[in-house]
Amino acid sequence: MNGTLNKVMLIGHLGDDVKMHYFDGGNCIGRFQLATNEVYINKTTNEKITSTEWHNLVVRNKAAELCEKYLSKGDKIYVEGRLKSRQWQAEDGSTKHTVEIQVTEFTFLSTKKGNEDNKSIQSPESVKNTNFDPQNNGLPVNDLPF
Repeated sequence: MNGTLNKVMLIGHLGDDVKMHYFDGGNCIGRFQLATNEVYINKTTNEKITSTEWHNLVVRNKAAELCEKYLSKGDKIYVEGRLKSRQWQAEDGSTKHTVEIQVTEFTFLSTKKGNEDNKSIQSPESVKNTNFDPQNNGLPVNDLPF
């Protein structure tokens, strides 16, 4: 296999509300942290241990606006994306590094905000093409039996 793959899939809870940043030209990004948990039993003490991992997520443009509108701290979400590392110069002159997940698809699993009654919403980038024609009562476009 000659290709490579950079794909992340997570289900977790928002650590805070989505923070929006707007740019010239109308583009925007939303940033939030997602918590995922691992629960296991310590074999020596028989104690239940919960370990939380925090992930920095970035969503762009229309997807960011949807997340800001419907998500709030504690909501559960499924995300797919890719890892992206970046660095910048801090005000004190030190170099800072971070690893973020650039979200390409998401589904809301539980939300407290909005009036959508906890319906799943996918980002515009994740809309899948189907072979069904709505004009034809949902029947397949082609009539092949297989």
